[in-house]
Amino acid sequence: MTKLVLVRHGKSLWNQENKFTGWIDLSLSQAGVEEAKNAGILLKDIAFSNVFTSNLIRAQMTLFEIIKENTQTSGLVKIHSEEESPRYSYTNAPLSNYTKLYTSQNLNERFYGDLQGENKDEIKKQHGEEQVHLWRRSYDVAPPGGDALKDTQEMTIPYLENTILPKLKEGNILIAAHGNSLRAIVKEIEQLTPEEITNVEIPTGTPIVYEFNEKFEMIEKKQLE
Repeated sequence: MTKLVLVRHGKSLWNQENKFTGWIDLSLSQAGVEEAKNAGILLKDIAFSNVFTSNLIRAQMTLFEIIKENTQTSGLVKIHSEEESPRYSYTNAPLSNYTKLYTSQNLNERFYGDLQGENKDEIKKQHGEEQVHLWRRSYDVAPPGGDALKDTQEMTIPYLENTILPKLKEGNILIAAHGNSLRAIVKEIEQLTPEEITNVEIPTGTPIVYEFNEKFEMIEKKQLE
């Protein structure tokens, strides 16, 4: 069986301060680093052939902390094109000896528009808890000046289908990304309706493991804690 593992980044500095982050490129808090390390310990014995992350530093930091704990990975080599030719390497070892790393804005968090940098509790006081829940969890209701999950899905799912899932034939895959890009992926893999995805919350630093059979059909889902 082949595994596809999803991990939402650990708590960022603004997660810690209960602020909307979106496209703001903030690093992990110390608590977020610990969450990423713990995720790495849970995944330490899984050999990953390919790993994917976004262009935002909090997701990349999470990925690197996970890989540092991995007993099956001898190193990462970043892939800069779909031809899988690295821009540079500090080794003469063949590329096949290394886990291949891809970064893409297609896995970025959605744009939160006018809410970015605002405290979530203050926004709830101004607009009401129900409205804020709609902005955060609904499929097609966007926050002011921002994107809905539907917009994120239109960016993320073609990348999932055309670049990520075909690589399951090479072995296990890890994606370290964001709450909404991962919700889009979960919706696609589990074939959830727009109504069902509103109830899905992706916890920080908690691996979600999908297992696929030899026909690359999803047969099991586990959440590791």
